[in-house]
Amino acid sequence: MAPTALNRLARFLGVHSLHSTGLDAYLVISLRSLRMFSAGIPSLILALFFSSLSFPDSRIGLFMTLTLLGDVVLSLVLTLIADKIGRRRILLFGSAMMALSGTAFAMSENFWILLCAAVFGVISVTGADCGPFRAVEESVLSGLTDDKTRSDVLTWYITATTMAGAIGSEVAGRVVSWVEKSSGDVKKAYHILFWGYAGFGVVGFIICLGLSERCEAAGEKREMRERGRPRGSVDDEEEEVLLEVMTPSTTDGFDHAVENAEQRRAIRVPEKKKQSYFSQISKPTRRIMYPLWILLSIDSLADGMTPYSLMNYYVDQKFHLSKSTLGDITSASQFLCAVSAIFAGPLSKHIGLINTMVFTHLPSSIASAFIPLPNSVGWTVALLLFRASLNSMDQAPRTAFIAAVVKPEERTGAMGITSMMRTLAMSIGPSITGILAGNDRFWAAFVATGICRVTYDLGLWVLFVNVKVEGGNGKRAMERMRDEETVDADSIDEAAWDGILSDSGSEAGSDEDTGKKSTGKDDEGGVKRAV
Repeated sequence: MAPTALNRLARFLGVHSLHSTGLDAYLVISLRSLRMFSAGIPSLILALFFSSLSFPDSRIGLFMTLTLLGDVVLSLVLTLIADKIGRRRILLFGSAMMALSGTAFAMSENFWILLCAAVFGVISVTGADCGPFRAVEESVLSGLTDDKTRSDVLTWYITATTMAGAIGSEVAGRVVSWVEKSSGDVKKAYHILFWGYAGFGVVGFIICLGLSERCEAAGEKREMRERGRPRGSVDDEEEEVLLEVMTPSTTDGFDHAVENAEQRRAIRVPEKKKQSYFSQISKPTRRIMYPLWILLSIDSLADGMTPYSLMNYYVDQKFHLSKSTLGDITSASQFLCAVSAIFAGPLSKHIGLINTMVFTHLPSSIASAFIPLPNSVGWTVALLLFRASLNSMDQAPRTAFIAAVVKPEERTGAMGITSMMRTLAMSIGPSITGILAGNDRFWAAFVATGICRVTYDLGLWVLFVNVKVEGGNGKRAMERMRDEETVDADSIDEAAWDGILSDSGSEAGSDEDTGKKSTGKDDEGGVKRAV
């Protein structure tokens, strides 16, 4: 009985899904866990470090804004070329830059040197992962998983990394208190932590060397072909070939179909002449992503106004707590984030991805606006912990939703644009908070944060509540690509994907209706309107 109960619990929590994905999933999760452990260091001490160097509040806010803008440029460049030069190389580069940035912060106290190290390197000023590397990792994990295991694996990706961030904040707080008591020099403690940050970058570099070719775009396509290969007889394989070469306009004769197929392949050869960043994403996908990007930007603006580093600074100014106590609060907050994130995957299977994102995030959003209200430490900490307990439950469902509505070859680009838009919006926040804090209006940043987050939650629910993502959408997508009538050879994939997304609120043409009549068996899968 006990083994059966444990087995059911493991399946419910997605442990089996994670195990079946293989070693690469563990390495990717370990890599980001290490990076988030390291991010817990600046999330706790960065604003306090600058305050100890007598930088004014406005300059602290400007520093964070410029750092986040540097992350935007880095995300723009690296995610654009990630699939071309290799995802593993991008992750190797990120670990190397992390080591260099940590070294600069450990050795210097000059504002401009630190700014250059943060802008051109990898320093987390918010406690979150703002660079392009999370987008690459999520794209890798989406390629390693299928529709049944993806949400579970992404949930553990969020849970493990958030837990690592919590431990990092706790360790940072304890180290600062210990060094400050033993030497009386708090700046020395900050420099020691940044040396540790650089060392973790080196360890991350070593972990990246263990990733296999499955993590690359070519490996993902190979795995998708293997997953989509029919389990049945040779007749099924022959049927797939026929479906691939035949369209409604070529079913008159097999020879004509083969001729058309050869012409189509000839047309597809120069297909990769994509110049602009957004050209990586097809028009049907963009139609569903544009409103999502706008809403995520609003949410990220809120996150940028009150990141962990500035919340710690606010609590320190208001209540004058010790650094170890601040570390305890930040660690407890991130620990609650990690624990609650475990249940995001199972919950999304029962109530849907969008409902999970909205109804777990909305109470946290409301709590954000009330953080400045209490005059006691206890109530303030209680609000901070309540906010944190539900703050991360939308992350794994959001990534799973994007992975489901975006074509596999577009995932890295779409997630890179998502990361870029979020970081760009987030970069504005610290400057706003810096100006407000400099004018004794720090509390207004929390109120604005709550308003923006609630706007994001309600907008998400209104626009996407009827969009449901069901299992098997990848396979059905391929079937629709083969069966739907197409106007020209270059737009075959785009037209098929347009058919999948059309029921979620995009435009529906009469050609799609004709295609649906001939392929009624597919109407149950993919992304569709809830009745």
